[in-house]
Amino acid sequence: MTSLVIQTAFLGDVVLTTPLLAALAERHGPVDVVTTPAAAPLLETHPAVRKVIPYDKRGRDHGLAALLGLARGLAAARYEVAYLPHRSLRSAALAFLARVPRRIGFADGWRLLYTETRPRPDAGHEIDRLLGLADAPDGAFPPRLYAQPEDERVVGACLADAGITDDFVVLAPGSIWGTKRWPYYEELAAQLARRVAVVVVGGSEDASLGAQIAAAVRTAGGQGLDACGRLTLRQSAALIGRARLLVTNDSAPLHFASALGTRVVALFGPTVPEFGFGPIGAGDLALGVTELVCRPCSDHGPAVCPLGHHRCMRDLPLATVMTALEETGALRRRD
Repeated sequence: MTSLVIQTAFLGDVVLTTPLLAALAERHGPVDVVTTPAAAPLLETHPAVRKVIPYDKRGRDHGLAALLGLARGLAAARYEVAYLPHRSLRSAALAFLARVPRRIGFADGWRLLYTETRPRPDAGHEIDRLLGLADAPDGAFPPRLYAQPEDERVVGACLADAGITDDFVVLAPGSIWGTKRWPYYEELAAQLARRVAVVVVGGSEDASLGAQIAAAVRTAGGQGLDACGRLTLRQSAALIGRARLLVTNDSAPLHFASALGTRVVALFGPTVPEFGFGPIGAGDLALGVTELVCRPCSDHGPAVCPLGHHRCMRDLPLATVMTALEETGALRRRD
């Protein structure tokens, strides 16, 4: 029996769904997954996945006609069960229209379109919440991403071209949510550059920010690489997997690092780790300004601070972050 999983949420959510995929594959064999075109390459190489079905819900597949067309294609595959970790009407409707006889989602989702529901815990990590859809125990499966040899080759060539042959730290300064961006990455890069090579990752939308950080590294006399917009998502994941440490906002690279076993220092502003999306490694750290009564202010973090001050990030000082990096031990020289 091939199960269907419909997960068209953000990239980080897709990574956190990989334990669910592994749990289902162990029970019934590899699953098929409907996901976004952006996330598809992250799942195509996962051993728990038989086939990835891209669904560009905000682009070429936007609208009812495309939804119905995809549903017809899924119906032809005759899936026996669909799992719906993303609590969206579109996902629930897709499984319903595809005539999947068993449709399993969370009780706080679109219950009328499900045939079975599972309670969604208020606490705990999102990984374990999603595992609950398969009745798998907490911690049974970790998140995993699988780079390919060609991904590793490209990453190795980029590092070699930048003259980085030793340990390095990765900075991921971007986020699609403006208030999640910590404003002091340039200053952090300048301090780190005196001790370790610094690599910046991000999409093409982060190019100007990456250039500024790379310039700060050069000014400090260090070795650096601005990889923003130069690598695919899977190559970026491979790069993070080689790093001694990742410093990131509450964004997808955090979960890439968790899936690849790289230590993380995560900087939280408008959101908090208690939402269930924090780092999971034993040596990982999550930092935030704890005394603000306005924090957290939303599930994702708005584009701009509703109160106009953005203190949740501006009041998280460089010294605090540097102290946390020292505590991880990642900056110590290896003999």
